[in-house]
Amino acid sequence: MEVAKKLRAVAAALSLSEGDNKFRIIAYNRAADAIEHASSEVKDLWDDGKLEELAGVGKTIAGYLDELFRTKKVKHWQEILSQFPEAMYELLEISGIGPVTALKFCREYGITRKHSAISKLEKIAKKEKMEKILSAITEYRNRTDRLLLDVAERLAGDVLEWMQKCSNVERIDSLGSLRRQASTVGDLDFAVCTNNPKVVLDHFTKYKRVTRIIESGDKSASVIISGGREVDLMVSNKSSYGALLQHFTGSKFHNIKLREIAMKKNFTLSEKAEFESEEALYKFFGLEYIPPELREGLDELETKIPKLLELSDIKGDLQMHSNFDINTSHDLGQSSVEELVDRSQELGYEYIGVTDHNPRVPDIGLMQKRKDYFEQINSTSVIKVFNGLEIDIKVDGRRAVPDDHLDLLDYACVSIHSSFRGDRKTQTERILQGLDHPKVKFLAHPTGRLLQEREGIEIDWDKLFDFCLRNNKWLEIDAWPNRLDLPDTQVRQAIKYGVKIVVDTDSHSAEHLRFMKYGVSVARRGWCTKADIINTCKLPGILDLLTPGKNN
Repeated sequence: MEVAKKLRAVAAALSLSEGDNKFRIIAYNRAADAIEHASSEVKDLWDDGKLEELAGVGKTIAGYLDELFRTKKVKHWQEILSQFPEAMYELLEISGIGPVTALKFCREYGITRKHSAISKLEKIAKKEKMEKILSAITEYRNRTDRLLLDVAERLAGDVLEWMQKCSNVERIDSLGSLRRQASTVGDLDFAVCTNNPKVVLDHFTKYKRVTRIIESGDKSASVIISGGREVDLMVSNKSSYGALLQHFTGSKFHNIKLREIAMKKNFTLSEKAEFESEEALYKFFGLEYIPPELREGLDELETKIPKLLELSDIKGDLQMHSNFDINTSHDLGQSSVEELVDRSQELGYEYIGVTDHNPRVPDIGLMQKRKDYFEQINSTSVIKVFNGLEIDIKVDGRRAVPDDHLDLLDYACVSIHSSFRGDRKTQTERILQGLDHPKVKFLAHPTGRLLQEREGIEIDWDKLFDFCLRNNKWLEIDAWPNRLDLPDTQVRQAIKYGVKIVVDTDSHSAEHLRFMKYGVSVARRGWCTKADIINTCKLPGILDLLTPGKNN
């Protein structure tokens, strides 16, 4: 997110420069929005020469980003930013403080140094009894920039439960990045269909977690809830609800393209247009219905929309961890295999694959013991339980388990858990070497990224896709909420190439099996159909895929 912050800082500086072109300011803010909402790291897109494919990043800004990644600085930006105190850009992080106010504070109170600007303003605000500023600073300190998808859904679920207690709520939907199932979510936004907006908005502002009401009008209300997160709610009657829902689901770039189509029909499209449903709105403009997950302003308005993967299409989960201890190299699962089986049966699965981490020290005796245990489990289990293993790929590309140990498995997946900083060529060769065994079926959490914690490794995707296609290897979408890896942008590229995807939860507890829906969301955002996903196969199909010699 540092790149997005830099772009916003440049936009702020430009807005303070007398006579500057407002379109330049809009361009920088649009680019920042695009980067914040992208599922892939902007540097990865730069590495692949695909910056300009990111909606909102034009040729000029792409050129500056190229300079940034090559030289660690942008001369033009430095000239713009140096006109104002460094502290000003830090103050822009506070809700309600724009460029003019930030500059005013810097000049009036002598706030000049970054890293301490917010703390200094806080002291001044206490002394001057600037309650709104103090409240905004408190909110800043209590919030993270964006929420992981599962956290956002939990918060949203609580709001939805509260709102559904109001009898005047005919329908309520989440909006924005949450409805699009983006990997991270900013503020929470909701739309309500009602004939009594006043009662609904009043009920909303009485939600138990509200700490401050920002505003409450005739058609909308905004509040801050505990933790500093902003929640907005908008209301509409039935005749315009479809337009409201479409407009605030976004993304901004999707809506810009849609408005351009509307203008060609001499139609002004807004959230107040009379469309009862989104389906009716898209149909009016001669378009297919665009699922919310695809509304990112790429090519969804010009491309035939496939029938996307559904959660109900999933027949099993091929990556999860149990508490069967083989002295694992990494964290041990919390649930027994029997507990994983029971929960998977409740979900309607026909099979699961238990892929505990490889032993810290290779031990064929332990591997044999584990194989015997799985045979015992399968003698009574209603669903098939595959004996898998998640194997570390070492720095030099060797697998952390000797090849003869793999003979005791139904299959294995490989993954990287260390040494993430290697160059693209080295990391790609490392992965290809790790995958190069008949029992190894897929690459787990391929980039190794951890959302909001760690960027993914650099990979030559074309080379990896080609290898997978020629050797019938699969790539995983890890549904764990802080991974969501493979990212959706790379998922789409993979399926265009013809590479198959497996959607797994990487569960370390039976409770985690519920994460499958997030993996399916990533697959949908990557334009996946049922046919693109390995574990939509029923049990006989999976048995064929895992049978040595049939698909290697």
